[in-house]
Amino acid sequence: MAVKYARRMDLFKKSELGEILKLIEKPDIISFAGGLPASELFPVEEMKKVAVKVLDENGEEALQYSGSQGYLPLRIHIANRMNAKSKTNVKAENILITSGSQQALDYAGNIFLDEGDIVLCESPSYLGALNAFKNYQPKVMEVSMDKEGMIIEELEKILKENDRIKFIYVIPDFQNPTGITWSLERRKKFMEVINKYEMPVIEDNPYGELRYEGEFLPSLKSFDTKGLVIYLGTFSKIFCPGYRLGWTCASPEILRKFITCKENSDLQTSTIGQRELSKYIDDYDLDEHVEKIKATYKKRRDLMLNCMKEEFPEGVSFTHPDGGLFTWVRLPETLNAQELMGKCVKNNVAYVPGGFFFPSGNKENYFRLNYSSCKEDKIVEGIKRLGKVLNESVSETAEV
Repeated sequence: MAVKYARRMDLFKKSELGEILKLIEKPDIISFAGGLPASELFPVEEMKKVAVKVLDENGEEALQYSGSQGYLPLRIHIANRMNAKSKTNVKAENILITSGSQQALDYAGNIFLDEGDIVLCESPSYLGALNAFKNYQPKVMEVSMDKEGMIIEELEKILKENDRIKFIYVIPDFQNPTGITWSLERRKKFMEVINKYEMPVIEDNPYGELRYEGEFLPSLKSFDTKGLVIYLGTFSKIFCPGYRLGWTCASPEILRKFITCKENSDLQTSTIGQRELSKYIDDYDLDEHVEKIKATYKKRRDLMLNCMKEEFPEGVSFTHPDGGLFTWVRLPETLNAQELMGKCVKNNVAYVPGGFFFPSGNKENYFRLNYSSCKEDKIVEGIKRLGKVLNESVSETAEV
């Protein structure tokens, strides 16, 4: 065909990760690859009642167009939850409802990035964000992490040496893919640097409420005195991803840019979805629902980590996340996680190879495991299968 496409479509190459995920769609494969919440915990019966009530009480309004910024009662709920849990001091006027936080990541690229601009991120970082930014042809630079978060000295060195940095993208709570949570001291030092350089920050917080042990830490946004932090939240992990309801919280000047993107993109997020979620929060206890989710995920996390201790060979290490959905596995440098996938698929178990999470590449001895979406018997059997492959592979390399 003689169809002529935009040059940007050349950026959308067939994903190697997509090909891997196709391989593991077989029903007999135990997959730890996705970042899915447990569907059996969705409040199906409650939402049946909520849907009827919304249509009975405000059916015409619920099925009509609505404002681009989002349904005011839901934005009030969000602001109240942020202030209580993330220690912020925001109002409904600071909130934009988006179609999941992924939409907000795309808007951030649209707002800030010209071709050749620089984005800073943790190393490793969330693949979905990297792909959203890639549409705008930036250069992505990684900042190393330790167990407390982004290394501040390295961050400041990069900021001093580069004048085209547009923003920094971070996940301080139960980071995807590592599960690492930034310490309080690291958050404070990070924000000191941000204020010094007046650099915008995207604080992505999809997992923050899913803490299984330890104290909740204040968000970066709570330390924001100059309106530089753009906070992204979502109901996908604490409620239901099918509603595609997320939000952006930012200073008035920046939020206006996001609202303009929304108006020019899809006009608004689903009116009825917003009203149904707001009605659920009115009629039911969302905190109680989150506690139920947390109890299940903590049990699954503990089970997976204990099984890994028993089944994985010496020389394989992994993180112990205080919350969230993932643990991050480090293999001996002699092993390549992407190459091992073939053996794992033959043994009907799967993970996400870690190399995809490093923009600069060349780090293939890591992989990510998800523990939230598999029931307990599947976790036990899946880790046994994975341990078998790892033990065989470590023995083979030792013999060479």
